[in-house]
Amino acid sequence: MRQDERVPFVEALLRARQSAYAPGEYVEQESFMRAGEIRTLAERAGISGGVSVLDLCCGVAGPGRLITRELGCRYLGVDYSASAIDIARARCDGLPCRFEVARVPPLPRGRFEVVLLFETMLAFADKRPLLDAISGALASGGRFAFTIEEGQPLTGPERARMPDADTVWLTPLEEMRALLQRAGLVVRWQEDWSLSHRATADSLIDAFPADATAVAAQIGRQALDDLIAAHRLWSEWLETGRVRKFAIVAERPSIGSAAGV
Repeated sequence: MRQDERVPFVEALLRARQSAYAPGEYVEQESFMRAGEIRTLAERAGISGGVSVLDLCCGVAGPGRLITRELGCRYLGVDYSASAIDIARARCDGLPCRFEVARVPPLPRGRFEVVLLFETMLAFADKRPLLDAISGALASGGRFAFTIEEGQPLTGPERARMPDADTVWLTPLEEMRALLQRAGLVVRWQEDWSLSHRATADSLIDAFPADATAVAAQIGRQALDDLIAAHRLWSEWLETGRVRKFAIVAERPSIGSAAGV
């Protein structure tokens, strides 16, 4: 999906997504993350009242709205889809969220205490300009919190099986750590979320066909079939270890701070 092609999926998949997550775990995220995981990553990144947060590729900003509502941060969400941002603004319910429509990179001007990138790192074929921009946007001691699909790049046959393969650019974990280090960012925390994200993928695989008639009426049968096929591949790869899913927090160290873990 590209730009505003993503937006029709928001309403079409709403009922299926709501049924796929345990009570309280769905907050209009467009990903495998659960609300509890969003809270964990926000906590590990040190988000709290008054902290300035830049949320990249925020989409309709379900996670961003959750974080702002519960933690009281100063939030700016950025996405290239104008209509996704329209939805995010309409659903703010009086929250002090700001939004911009922009391609990433570059990043908005200014310095932020936390930069977020949830479930979108794999869409960047060349991650170096992105990480350089994020490092430059972080204040001294600022944190970059993100998720990553870790693994060797897809083979030709794998790319042929994966719908929208031009947005799937896997990176080995050690290579990602080296790229972070090159950008002046030090990993402070990481956790393997492969099992929970596979379970979410499996729940969605069941939920989408259960609501297939309504979903296909809004986005078309081919789009639904591609969506299910992609989820089945993610489930397969997470099960076999072909792909691992990590949550990571990296810091732009202050002068004289300790080395990373």
